[in-house]
Amino acid sequence: MIRVFIVDDHTLIRDGLRALLAAEPLFEVVGEADNGQALLDQLPTVAADVVLLDLNMPVLDGLATTHRLREEYPHLRILLLSMMTHERTIGEALAAGAHGYVLKNADKYEVVAALQGVAAGKRFLCSEIGLGLLDKLLLQEPRPPAPGTSPGVHLTHREREILQLVASGLTNQEIADQLFTSKRTVESHRQNLLEKTGVRNTPALVKYAMEHGLLKL
Repeated sequence: MIRVFIVDDHTLIRDGLRALLAAEPLFEVVGEADNGQALLDQLPTVAADVVLLDLNMPVLDGLATTHRLREEYPHLRILLLSMMTHERTIGEALAAGAHGYVLKNADKYEVVAALQGVAAGKRFLCSEIGLGLLDKLLLQEPRPPAPGTSPGVHLTHREREILQLVASGLTNQEIADQLFTSKRTVESHRQNLLEKTGVRNTPALVKYAMEHGLLKL
Protein backbone atom coordinates (compact mmCIF):
# COMPACT_ATOMS: atom_id res chain seq x y z
CA MET A 1 0.00 0.00 0.00
CA ILE A 2 1.36 3.42 -1.00
CA ARG A 3 0.33 6.14 1.45
CA VAL A 4 -0.25 9.44 -0.36
CA PHE A 5 -0.62 12.92 1.10
CA ILE A 6 -2.31 15.39 -1.32
CA VAL A 7 -1.40 19.09 -1.18
CA ASP A 8 -3.21 21.56 -3.46
CA ASP A 9 -4.95 24.87 -2.77
CA HIS A 10 -7.90 23.98 -5.01
CA THR A 11 -10.54 21.84 -3.31
CA LEU A 12 -11.82 20.57 -6.66
CA ILE A 13 -8.40 19.22 -7.62
CA ARG A 14 -7.92 17.57 -4.22
CA ASP A 15 -11.35 15.95 -4.52
CA GLY A 16 -10.53 14.69 -8.01
CA LEU A 17 -7.18 13.24 -6.97
CA ARG A 18 -8.71 11.59 -3.92
CA ALA A 19 -11.44 10.00 -6.06
CA LEU A 20 -8.87 8.84 -8.61
CA LEU A 21 -6.70 7.18 -5.96
CA ALA A 22 -9.70 5.68 -4.14
CA ALA A 23 -10.37 3.63 -7.28
CA GLU A 24 -6.83 2.18 -7.15
CA PRO A 25 -6.35 -0.48 -4.43
CA LEU A 26 -2.61 0.22 -4.41
CA PHE A 27 -3.06 3.66 -2.81
CA GLU A 28 -4.32 5.09 0.46
CA VAL A 29 -4.85 8.84 0.85
CA VAL A 30 -3.65 9.57 4.39
CA GLY A 31 -4.02 13.36 4.42
CA GLU A 32 -4.83 16.57 2.58
CA ALA A 33 -3.69 20.18 2.89
CA ASP A 34 -4.20 23.39 0.93
CA ASN A 35 -0.62 24.71 1.29
CA GLY A 36 2.85 23.57 2.24
CA GLN A 37 2.76 24.89 5.79
CA ALA A 38 -0.48 23.02 6.50
CA LEU A 39 1.24 19.86 5.24
CA LEU A 40 4.25 20.39 7.52
CA ASP A 41 1.93 20.99 10.47
CA GLN A 42 0.27 17.60 9.93
CA LEU A 43 3.27 15.43 9.04
CA PRO A 44 4.46 14.80 12.62
CA THR A 45 1.28 12.78 13.22
CA VAL A 46 0.70 11.33 9.72
CA ALA A 47 2.65 8.48 8.13
CA ALA A 48 3.04 9.03 4.39
CA ASP A 49 5.18 7.55 1.62
CA VAL A 50 4.61 10.07 -1.18
CA VAL A 51 3.58 13.73 -1.09
CA LEU A 52 1.64 14.78 -4.20
CA LEU A 53 2.43 18.48 -4.14
CA ASP A 54 1.09 21.44 -6.10
CA LEU A 55 3.74 23.92 -7.23
CA ASN A 56 1.78 27.17 -7.00
CA MET A 57 0.18 27.67 -3.57
CA PRO A 58 -0.26 30.48 -1.04
CA VAL A 59 1.55 30.64 2.34
CA LEU A 60 4.26 28.10 1.39
CA ASP A 61 4.55 27.10 -2.27
CA GLY A 62 5.66 23.78 -3.72
CA LEU A 63 9.29 24.78 -4.24
CA ALA A 64 9.79 26.06 -0.71
CA THR A 65 7.90 23.07 0.68
CA THR A 66 10.14 20.68 -1.29
CA HIS A 67 13.24 22.25 0.29
CA ARG A 68 11.70 21.85 3.76
CA LEU A 69 10.65 18.25 3.15
CA ARG A 70 14.11 17.23 1.92
CA GLU A 71 15.63 18.73 5.08
CA GLU A 72 13.08 17.56 7.65
CA TYR A 73 11.62 14.38 6.10
CA PRO A 74 14.32 12.99 3.75
CA HIS A 75 12.55 9.60 3.58
CA LEU A 76 9.46 11.11 1.93
CA ARG A 77 9.12 10.90 -1.84
CA ILE A 78 7.92 14.08 -3.56
CA LEU A 79 5.86 14.24 -6.77
CA LEU A 80 5.19 17.79 -7.95
CA LEU A 81 1.95 18.59 -9.77
CA SER A 82 1.76 21.73 -11.89
CA MET A 83 0.61 23.48 -15.07
CA MET A 84 4.07 25.06 -15.49
CA THR A 85 5.94 23.59 -18.46
CA HIS A 86 9.02 25.78 -18.75
CA GLU A 87 12.27 23.89 -18.33
CA ARG A 88 13.67 26.46 -15.88
CA THR A 89 10.76 25.86 -13.50
CA ILE A 90 11.05 22.09 -13.87
CA GLY A 91 14.81 22.26 -13.35
CA GLU A 92 14.40 24.31 -10.16
CA ALA A 93 11.86 21.81 -8.84
CA LEU A 94 14.10 18.81 -9.49
CA ALA A 95 17.15 20.65 -8.14
CA ALA A 96 15.21 21.37 -4.94
CA GLY A 97 14.83 17.62 -4.44
CA ALA A 98 11.55 16.64 -6.08
CA HIS A 99 11.57 13.06 -7.32
CA GLY A 100 9.03 13.60 -10.09
CA TYR A 101 7.09 16.21 -12.03
CA VAL A 102 3.71 15.64 -13.64
CA LEU A 103 1.36 18.09 -15.36
CA LYS A 104 -2.18 18.67 -14.14
CA ASN A 105 -3.52 17.83 -17.60
CA ALA A 106 -1.94 14.35 -17.52
CA ASP A 107 -4.36 11.44 -17.69
CA LYS A 108 -5.07 9.26 -14.66
CA TYR A 109 -2.86 6.43 -15.90
CA GLU A 110 0.16 8.70 -15.98
CA VAL A 111 -0.56 10.05 -12.50
CA VAL A 112 -0.83 6.49 -11.18
CA ALA A 113 2.40 5.50 -12.97
CA ALA A 114 4.13 8.58 -11.58
CA LEU A 115 3.12 7.78 -8.00
CA GLN A 116 4.14 4.14 -8.36
CA GLY A 117 7.50 5.04 -9.90
CA VAL A 118 8.35 7.69 -7.33
CA ALA A 119 7.27 5.43 -4.45
CA ALA A 120 9.54 2.70 -5.86
CA GLY A 121 12.55 5.03 -5.67
CA LYS A 122 12.59 6.08 -9.32
CA ARG A 123 12.53 9.53 -10.90
CA PHE A 124 9.55 10.50 -13.07
CA LEU A 125 8.96 13.14 -15.72
CA CYS A 126 5.59 13.13 -17.46
CA SER A 127 5.54 12.29 -21.16
CA GLU A 128 4.48 15.74 -22.39
CA ILE A 129 7.46 17.39 -20.72
CA GLY A 130 9.85 14.65 -21.81
CA LEU A 131 8.73 14.88 -25.43
CA GLY A 132 8.88 18.67 -25.30
CA LEU A 133 12.49 18.57 -24.11
CA LEU A 134 13.31 16.03 -26.81
CA ASP A 135 11.77 18.30 -29.45
CA LYS A 136 13.93 21.16 -28.23
CA LEU A 137 17.05 19.05 -28.56
CA LEU A 138 16.09 17.99 -32.06
CA LEU A 139 15.37 21.59 -33.05
CA GLN A 140 18.69 22.95 -31.82
CA GLU A 141 20.13 22.64 -35.32
CA PRO A 142 19.82 26.14 -36.86
CA ARG A 143 17.02 26.51 -39.37
CA PRO A 144 14.95 29.42 -40.70
CA PRO A 145 12.14 30.29 -38.27
CA ALA A 146 8.59 29.61 -39.37
CA PRO A 147 6.40 32.66 -40.07
CA GLY A 148 5.01 34.16 -36.88
CA THR A 149 7.59 32.52 -34.60
CA SER A 150 10.57 33.90 -32.72
CA PRO A 151 13.96 32.12 -32.89
CA GLY A 152 14.65 30.32 -29.62
CA VAL A 153 11.13 30.79 -28.24
CA HIS A 154 8.54 28.03 -28.58
CA LEU A 155 5.04 28.94 -27.48
CA THR A 156 2.18 26.51 -27.11
CA HIS A 157 -1.17 27.21 -28.79
CA ARG A 158 -2.70 28.25 -25.45
CA GLU A 159 0.26 30.53 -24.65
CA ARG A 160 -0.21 32.25 -28.01
CA GLU A 161 -3.91 32.73 -27.26
CA ILE A 162 -3.15 34.24 -23.87
CA LEU A 163 -0.36 36.44 -25.28
CA GLN A 164 -2.79 37.84 -27.85
CA LEU A 165 -5.36 38.60 -25.15
CA VAL A 166 -2.73 40.15 -22.86
CA ALA A 167 -1.70 42.44 -25.71
CA SER A 168 -5.36 43.40 -26.09
CA GLY A 169 -5.28 44.76 -22.55
CA LEU A 170 -7.45 42.12 -20.85
CA THR A 171 -6.94 41.24 -17.18
CA ASN A 172 -6.18 37.71 -16.02
CA GLN A 173 -9.77 37.24 -14.91
CA GLU A 174 -11.15 38.53 -18.22
CA ILE A 175 -8.84 36.16 -20.10
CA ALA A 176 -9.91 33.26 -17.89
CA ASP A 177 -13.58 34.04 -18.55
CA GLN A 178 -13.02 34.22 -22.30
CA LEU A 179 -11.07 30.95 -22.45
CA PHE A 180 -13.33 29.13 -19.95
CA THR A 181 -10.46 28.36 -17.59
CA SER A 182 -9.33 29.50 -14.14
CA LYS A 183 -7.56 32.74 -13.28
CA ARG A 184 -4.78 30.66 -11.67
CA THR A 185 -4.18 28.79 -14.94
CA VAL A 186 -3.93 32.09 -16.84
CA GLU A 187 -1.44 33.38 -14.26
CA SER A 188 0.68 30.26 -14.73
CA HIS A 189 0.69 30.64 -18.53
CA ARG A 190 1.50 34.33 -18.16
CA GLN A 191 4.47 33.50 -15.95
CA ASN A 192 5.60 30.92 -18.50
CA LEU A 193 5.51 33.62 -21.18
CA LEU A 194 7.68 35.93 -19.07
CA GLU A 195 10.19 33.15 -18.45
CA LYS A 196 10.33 31.98 -22.06
CA THR A 197 10.82 35.47 -23.46
CA GLY A 198 13.18 36.58 -20.70
CA VAL A 199 11.29 39.80 -19.94
CA ARG A 200 10.22 41.10 -16.54
CA ASN A 201 6.76 42.58 -16.94
CA THR A 202 3.70 42.81 -19.17
CA PRO A 203 4.67 45.95 -21.15
CA ALA A 204 8.05 44.37 -21.97
CA LEU A 205 6.28 41.13 -22.94
CA VAL A 206 3.98 42.93 -25.38
CA LYS A 207 6.92 44.88 -26.82
CA TYR A 208 8.89 41.64 -27.27
CA ALA A 209 5.92 39.95 -28.95
CA MET A 210 5.47 42.84 -31.36
CA GLU A 211 9.15 42.98 -32.25
CA HIS A 212 9.33 39.21 -32.88
CA GLY A 213 6.11 38.81 -34.84
CA LEU A 214 4.28 36.81 -32.17
CA LEU A 215 1.06 38.80 -32.41
CA LYS A 216 -1.70 38.71 -35.01
CA LEU A 217 -2.42 42.20 -36.29
